[in-house]
Amino acid sequence: MSLREHLYELRHRLGLAVLFVVLGGVFGFIWFMLPLGPVPSLGRILLDPYCALPTDIRFEPRPGDCQLFQTKPFEAFMVQFKVGIAVGIVVMAPGWLYQVWAFITPGLYARERRVALTFVLIGSVLFACGGWLAFFVIPQGLEVLMSFGGGFFVTALNASDYISFVLVMLLIFGVSFLLPLLITMLNRVGVLPYANLKRWRRFIIFGLFIFAAFATPGTDPVSMVVLAAAMTVLFEVAVQIARVHDRRKAKREALEDAQNSTDVDSASELDLSVRPVEPARNLDDVT
Repeated sequence: MSLREHLYELRHRLGLAVLFVVLGGVFGFIWFMLPLGPVPSLGRILLDPYCALPTDIRFEPRPGDCQLFQTKPFEAFMVQFKVGIAVGIVVMAPGWLYQVWAFITPGLYARERRVALTFVLIGSVLFACGGWLAFFVIPQGLEVLMSFGGGFFVTALNASDYISFVLVMLLIFGVSFLLPLLITMLNRVGVLPYANLKRWRRFIIFGLFIFAAFATPGTDPVSMVVLAAAMTVLFEVAVQIARVHDRRKAKREALEDAQNSTDVDSASELDLSVRPVEPARNLDDVT
């Protein structure tokens, strides 16, 4: 394909990807208010961490109520729109990821396609696991943050700030869980061998704790410690995978070298064929 045809193909794929996200956003916008059978509404799911706070530190308009505050016109609509788009990106991920895949796959070999598809599937599972962990950490983190000040304050969260906090937490935990996948990919291509990982282990773990301290939006100790501990465990898993891979690679290369090289201790071949001896020259002829 020419450059112009590639650009047309890119525009076509991007248009379909945006269409999938928009359709998913409409679904998320509706789901925010309405339950899907036994599944509660998305708004109720996102509100559960806030409602899990003790009633002595959470403001209740009426006994038993759990609501967020709207402080600006159309704030509720913008929150619902933001959540709908985020849900659309997640729910319709197979659709728009397929468009990305369809654009890049013609330039890959068959083996590269299988490897890339495997990494995409594993990455999706890891991202979902990170979001699931964040959803259960948020109530504990909020409780720690809201407990400061003793009995002098009561928590009445703004809807936009709270929803942004939850979405950022889900995103940070989900992206952080992709760490072992990144390390494994770099190890597979030879950029990050196991020897370097073993030598840099302490510094990398220290860096993970620093990253967790700055990445968590709430800056509460619960979220930071949980994120850092989870990333450390995932990092150790990736290090062990790299160790096994490098060991197998070294054995395979050693076997190939043994098959291609000759034994230096064996005697060299001798030429035992019989050749006629040339007659000696006469010294007088030479002179």
